[in-house]
Amino acid sequence: MPPALISHASMPGSGSNEPREVAADAFRLGARIQKEKGEVAVCPTDDEASVPRSKKDSENLKKRSLDYVWRSGVAGGLAGCAAKTVVAPLDRVKILFQARNPHFLKYAGSWWGFGEAIKDIYRQDGPIGLFRGHSATLLRIFPYAGIKFLAYEQVRALFITRKDQETPLRRLVSGSLAGVTSVFFTYPLEVIRVRLAFETKREGRSSLRSIIRQIYSENAMTTPENAPPPLRNMTAASAHTPALIPKTGLVNFYRGFSPTLLGMLPYAGMSFLTHDTVGDIFRHPKLAQWTTLPQPENAPVGKAAPLRSWAELSAGGIAGLVSQTVSYPLEVIRRRMQVGGAVGDGHRMTIGETAKLIMRERGFRGFFVGLTIGYAKVVPMVAASFYTYERLKTFFGI
Repeated sequence: MPPALISHASMPGSGSNEPREVAADAFRLGARIQKEKGEVAVCPTDDEASVPRSKKDSENLKKRSLDYVWRSGVAGGLAGCAAKTVVAPLDRVKILFQARNPHFLKYAGSWWGFGEAIKDIYRQDGPIGLFRGHSATLLRIFPYAGIKFLAYEQVRALFITRKDQETPLRRLVSGSLAGVTSVFFTYPLEVIRVRLAFETKREGRSSLRSIIRQIYSENAMTTPENAPPPLRNMTAASAHTPALIPKTGLVNFYRGFSPTLLGMLPYAGMSFLTHDTVGDIFRHPKLAQWTTLPQPENAPVGKAAPLRSWAELSAGGIAGLVSQTVSYPLEVIRRRMQVGGAVGDGHRMTIGETAKLIMRERGFRGFFVGLTIGYAKVVPMVAASFYTYERLKTFFGI
């Protein structure tokens, strides 16, 4: 065997080591470039495969963690309580106007009437009267707001996984589904709260327990003497038709639930969509120096810079204005259905029946009774809610 061949045979693979090392270096370099770009590793068995595709993916994975869930839920619940406390007196008067309480019909339809209604309640019951039903409100709003904000974060994480998916439609759907989820679990508490706020009689005022028993046992076959003529006539007509649903029981706590769902779809959807869209405008590079704050040290990677107080409150206020306008007619129908057993005979009117009754009483304007007061209530409420939620998220480091 020639010496050259012997020498070569004594070092097996020596001639091929250099190209292999070059190929390995090139592969490692390519993997590092892919990692920097947020791309998936070429080989799924490589260590690079365990790296998330992008910051958005990493953020979505963190949102599904138990730590993120409880923090966002508590932040949302506290934000809802703070917002409802700010506007509790306005909410009490708005319910009285919407449900056409006989003692307050003379005040409906003007700012002067709104002020007189506040004075009337204050003279009759003092400051506590302006917050009647507020304890039930807080019991309802903490889980409601907590579930709503938590659900929005989770649904967003499912529907919006990349920056190019941050579309108005996906935001709208995420907000709508979050609202429907929260209202499903907390609606009975809302019915109790409305009943407590609707009561104005001074003597023999109902307790929380008695209100619950009253709602549970309401029967469509009894007609109080003071029932409004339209409801009394409707009851007389319905007495000759067989009942298709139970007249008493837990179903009473879901009176008005259908229009609530229909109203929540545009309300929650437009609320979150408008807030996020206005937030994007405020964070535009040309405005950011006046509208944003420095990023906190505990902020998650990839999170948008927090807005200044005035900008965050403005974004929330505009969101409340838009969402209230879109959903208000259905809200009026819902209130009338919720208090049906309090002012009439307990007959469960359908959405169509309630709409016809409102149209017959006041025409098209009847669907917007109290809308001005609604703006005065919803704009600061939604502004306070989003502001508190965003600040608490910063505090919790999420």
